Amino acid sequence: MRKLNYDNLPHLVSCTIRIIQLKLFSLLGNIAAAWWGVKIGVGSVFNGCPKFKRHPDSQIIIGSNCAFNSSPTSNLIGVNRPCIISTLQKGAIVKIGNGCGFSGTVIGSAKKIVIGKNVRCGANTLITDTDWHTDDSRAGSDAPVIIGDNVWLGLNVTVLKGVTIGENTFIAIGSVVTRSIPPNVVAGGIPAKILKTIKPLLPEKERV
Repeated sequence: MRKLNYDNLPHLVSCTIRIIQLKLFSLLGNIAAAWWGVKIGVGSVFNGCPKFKRHPDSQIIIGSNCAFNSSPTSNLIGVNRPCIISTLQKGAIVKIGNGCGFSGTVIGSAKKIVIGKNVRCGANTLITDTDWHTDDSRAGSDAPVIIGDNVWLGLNVTVLKGVTIGENTFIAIGSVVTRSIPPNVVAGGIPAKILKTIKPLLPEKERV
């Protein structure tokens, strides 16, 4: 047992408060998911209240052991909005794999968004398969978004419609992804372009 002193007391109190918050918000998050007909696996946790909105005859499916940071200080880099996951019309699909993490992430689907396993979405990221204002003649057709396993989206990254991001790829802070990016690369910029190739990740069971 660590001895309490003026150096570690604030940290220990903060950790205790965080544990209590996780339990409370996880209960509320799972209730919200059930209310909106969102299918969610076991072990997922919420820090802050997420926002779900599922259109009738559409699907939102979330895997097990995912984490959702929605309160402003739930991620110390700063979260400026809650996690918002929505389907916008009949037939739309959002499917999220196991072990993903989201901080103030907005996912809005009018067609299909599929996110693989162990995907990291940094603070205030946006993933969408639509231009949203479909009543405007300047808007294009909706197009699916596919994000592979182990992808990492940095702070403030935006992923737009019709994009596929290959597994293990890292998208740099502040990038806007308008075209598909292959696996095992670092990409960044507006629009995002390949910056360098990286080694594929070992299978999880082989990592030390």
